[in-house]
Amino acid sequence: MTVEAGAWQEERVAGRVWTVRLDPYGRPSAGTVKLSCSRPACADQRFPDGAAAGRKAAVGHVNMHLAHIRAGGGPRGEAWCACRAADCAWHTPDPEAGRRGGARPVAGSVRCGGPVVLTVYADRTGRLWRIAEMCARCAAATLDCRTLDTAPPPARPGRAVDKPAPEREPEGSTARAGDSVAALFSDHLPSPADAASPSSVTGPTSVPRARAAVPATASGPGKQWGKIAQRTVPRDLQPDVLRNELIELGDAFRAYQQRTEPDPALLAELHERKARAFAQWADVSGDGSLRDEAQRAEKAAQATWEMQNNRIGRIIGGTGNGDEPAVERLLTQKQAVHARTVLEYVEAHAPRPEAEVRLAVLMLTLRAARAGTGNVTGQDLTGWLQGDTEHVLGQLVAADWLRLPGTITEALASQPENPTAITVPTLLPEQPRPFTFGKTTRSKLSGWAQKAVGDRKIRKKKLGATTRLLALYAAAHTSPDGRLGHPEDDGLPLDQVAAFCVLLPDRVAEHVELLVAADWLTEADTTGGRLRGRLAERVLPLGGLL
Repeated sequence: MTVEAGAWQEERVAGRVWTVRLDPYGRPSAGTVKLSCSRPACADQRFPDGAAAGRKAAVGHVNMHLAHIRAGGGPRGEAWCACRAADCAWHTPDPEAGRRGGARPVAGSVRCGGPVVLTVYADRTGRLWRIAEMCARCAAATLDCRTLDTAPPPARPGRAVDKPAPEREPEGSTARAGDSVAALFSDHLPSPADAASPSSVTGPTSVPRARAAVPATASGPGKQWGKIAQRTVPRDLQPDVLRNELIELGDAFRAYQQRTEPDPALLAELHERKARAFAQWADVSGDGSLRDEAQRAEKAAQATWEMQNNRIGRIIGGTGNGDEPAVERLLTQKQAVHARTVLEYVEAHAPRPEAEVRLAVLMLTLRAARAGTGNVTGQDLTGWLQGDTEHVLGQLVAADWLRLPGTITEALASQPENPTAITVPTLLPEQPRPFTFGKTTRSKLSGWAQKAVGDRKIRKKKLGATTRLLALYAAAHTSPDGRLGHPEDDGLPLDQVAAFCVLLPDRVAEHVELLVAADWLTEADTTGGRLRGRLAERVLPLGGLL
């Protein structure tokens, strides 16, 4: 009996999905959160102790479901990809690709593939967890998605064979119709050209060299062929140099996938070569999709180089020994961009113009930047504001910029083991989001500002809020060598510095002198309407890398 090609697919079942959410409940200032699960049998839970207790319970709830899934046999090999059932919206940035208002993707346009895997996803805000049965390819494409288990491949029914099998089969293959076949990925397969060439590359770190053309066969001209980025390199592609480069690149990417350790520098070079090769291929063939692929490769190369720079640090301000950087930066270059974004936001949105208020708004914004809520202690508040703490907090509460669960006196008395949960209404999730960074970057930025404001020499000299704002602004606007401003700009505009620090431009100089005395700045002057200078060597790690 003939078995239709799609019969096996019709027997497949939908992939299971468990979604656990953490949402605010009641008044935001109360700090209560609600835990809900998409499984009808799981009742909602409420946690008046705040988001930390809710996240702990959510993680426990996710682990409970995972234990039940494993006890029930794990992921099912016959399941459909749950991500594809959602129109691949979990990893597709274009909202029109999803079901919400947009048309469904054309059949076959979503590239699912690989075995069914059990995955868990946790969003970076700590508010959503998702367990799902999905294909390995969608799992790999979904940010922050972790694969926990792989399903054995399902037994597939026999298929009618209408024509002889292709003449070229992998050597030693024993697959037959009706056999259970496991998914294979490109990093486990040789280059298509290897089947006809004895010089195949097997080492995980080697990059293959050009191979001689294979003898002519009945299936085509006597030229090697290969694959790259799921595209077959045409045998008749001209010039030959381009065809050979594309084949070598496909081999090189497969070799890189087999490496046991990442090498961002090597990967970035491969992406750069791919961008050039695909751009030339697009010129030769007139295929616009090849040019899109070239642009993606160019962006991937740039991102990988940035990752490499962040990984090894930058050698500035002196000489380094060997491969060790002379300065270990507290912020990466991209995190420094986010730091300057926060400074600009605070300057524009502080409810009052006093320097003490602006400093408090800056530090509290960094604590609550992601969810509109955060924790502070009395020691934090008095360290930032010294003797003005109670007055400044009163102004922020009166302006409804800040909400406290109790009184200001109780907030000032809070200890690290029982911090005060603050709420900044303008930063709550239902408001427009002014920042795009994740929780790791938020923590880094908050730590950076805390180190600057709480610097030991600044504290020892009891410098005020205006001088501390100037110290933060200077640190955020430095070149890699520690000098203020871009090298071509001859320092920072004095009027912009004064505006951030709530000063008149002719008063900046006296605060610059205080920072020089505190060994924060060197070579500083304010002539010609510019603030010039350089971060002292001891604070170079706080430099923001323009």
